[in-house]
Amino acid sequence: MDLLARAASVGTARAAPNKSAASAEIAATNPPDTSPADEARHRKKARREVKQVNTLDRVVIRFAGDSGDGMQLTGDRFTSDSAVFGNDISTLPNFPAEIRAPAGTLPGVSSFQLHFANFDIMTPGDRPDVLVAMNPAALKANIDDLPRGGVIIADSADFTKRNLAKVGYDSDPLTDGSLDHYQVHALDLTGMTVEAVKPFGLTRKDATRAKNMFALGLLSWLYHRPTEGTLNFLTAKFASKPDIRDANITAFKAGYAFGETTEVFAVTYEVAPAPMPSGKYRQISGNSALAYGLITASKKAGLPLFLGAYPITPASDVLHELSKHKRFGVTTFQAEDEIAGIGAALGASFAGHLGVTTTSGPGAVLKSETIGLAIAIELPLIICDIQRAGPSTGMPTKTEQADLLQVMFGRNGEAPLPVLAAQSPADCFPTALEAVRMAIKYRTPVVILSDGYIANGAEPWMIPDLNSIPAIDPQFASASNANDKAGEPVFMPYLRDPATLARPWAIPGTAGLEHRIGGIEKAKDTGAVSYDPANHEEMVRTRQAKINGIVQDIPDLAVDDPADANGRHARVLVLGWGSTYGPIVAAARRVRKSGRLIAYTHLRHLNPFPANLGDILRSYDRVIVPEMNLGQLALLLRAKYLVDVRSYSRVRGLPISLSELARDLEAEIDQLNGTASVGRASGAENLEGTNP
Repeated sequence: MDLLARAASVGTARAAPNKSAASAEIAATNPPDTSPADEARHRKKARREVKQVNTLDRVVIRFAGDSGDGMQLTGDRFTSDSAVFGNDISTLPNFPAEIRAPAGTLPGVSSFQLHFANFDIMTPGDRPDVLVAMNPAALKANIDDLPRGGVIIADSADFTKRNLAKVGYDSDPLTDGSLDHYQVHALDLTGMTVEAVKPFGLTRKDATRAKNMFALGLLSWLYHRPTEGTLNFLTAKFASKPDIRDANITAFKAGYAFGETTEVFAVTYEVAPAPMPSGKYRQISGNSALAYGLITASKKAGLPLFLGAYPITPASDVLHELSKHKRFGVTTFQAEDEIAGIGAALGASFAGHLGVTTTSGPGAVLKSETIGLAIAIELPLIICDIQRAGPSTGMPTKTEQADLLQVMFGRNGEAPLPVLAAQSPADCFPTALEAVRMAIKYRTPVVILSDGYIANGAEPWMIPDLNSIPAIDPQFASASNANDKAGEPVFMPYLRDPATLARPWAIPGTAGLEHRIGGIEKAKDTGAVSYDPANHEEMVRTRQAKINGIVQDIPDLAVDDPADANGRHARVLVLGWGSTYGPIVAAARRVRKSGRLIAYTHLRHLNPFPANLGDILRSYDRVIVPEMNLGQLALLLRAKYLVDVRSYSRVRGLPISLSELARDLEAEIDQLNGTASVGRASGAENLEGTNP
């Protein structure tokens, strides 16, 4: 399947116009037709002139600007180049919900944070080392996250009196001394870009749209990033628009050349590749990995994939990605609403296809009746809920984990179904495979929970060996499975497999296997309409027993709890689900570095739970569950296992801060052990790892 190795597509960059001038010297420094050999000699000469090259183990960069400044594209390209270089990466795109918020305002700020390192990292970082601010709004919206001593690269062209007033600045922070605690580089990025692309005859508006590429070139030089990937990307993306293509390439090269020739930066930085298992890797987002997992599962099952979906943030990219892969037997249907989308998907499952629907919290509400129908007629169906901040419309582009109770119980009647949650962007691929395998084997709808952080974030992904992935046998019914009172062969649509309690899956039109389906209660075995009280109770209990029985396919939960030199284990367990995985692991690493003992584990299976979960919970003195909600998993665990699980809740539309979590875990351990908490000094290092 060549789709697994294909580079992800990226949207078009746009930028707001600006008013400033710059020297034409930059364009002449490295013109677009410079040969690779000339470029190499030029870079080598320039590097000899650099005073110092610092080696770092990791860096966090945040690109921020107006929602039309192309920050998502800039961050994505820097991420791709870092992935090609071999760094471990983790990203956090953050953008407004409005299609085009007012330019230069705080609601219109879009940012992209990238953490790249020479070791295995788990999060995009709490706070940036470097803030690239394209206007005053971007600076004001993000400056509080930058620690003292951090680097600011600002486009001074946009710091006009009018733009400063828009966001409440009485004076220019680039010159009034308010940023003296930072390393500030105020550069006329817009002016230098306009001057560099002048030979292409673009309007000033079109010329300024390339300033994000100038900034990308500068940062690529500053951190010794490879440039071939971005040059090839721009060449392909704007192939039909030669002037735009050449302008963006020139702006990118001009930014790189500015870094080489200016005296503004006396130091450049290197972050070595991270050691990883050998294999073929690519950068992947959660939504792309989910789409690829669904396609792979459909091919392994020999079933055409049908997606019925209504566009909704942040799930829409799954629809977009799947729509590109018709050659793999994928059909995508953009429905008129959420109800039509899932109805079509369930109809596809009835016809013998792999039915899938994608949504987010508000859409999951609308789909609930059809999910109940899928439970009643017992057919495979995959529901992908890419969670976002609610309730109601909430904050559509911000992340949250608050749909757990909804997908568990948000249906009328006793309507159980399996629930799985991916823990990272790359983990969406195996989670999709497992969900499809479970849905087909047990003839049940299955919910996959992701969220905006996972969906839009990216990390390296080792492309799997498809031959090593086992086939999925749909085991369609092909003949009668019982005899009537006269001894004649008949088909019983609800006669169950004793091992799984799954009913037969008969494709409509198969001779002799005609049967009715619908939402009215079925008589056991025959599937006839039944209002018999005893039959209803038996069917309710059987459907629940079928879901409970899935635990036989769920591996026991493993706990990371290494003993210390004295053979002692931790007294505190941190348990998470979904996208809290990264902050939990990173925080646990930090706590252990402080000399404290802590254990952690993570759930993929939220219904049913792993068989050994209760024993694990009861073996620790304190269990802490971090969630981006008000304690939904903690509520379920307390109810089921009667254990004093403690909730650690954050609902800010952002991932849980690993630094806050580590500090609070240390306090919990110290309180439990009766020791004084050391704490952390204000402004202390707030990212994974420590630079030498």
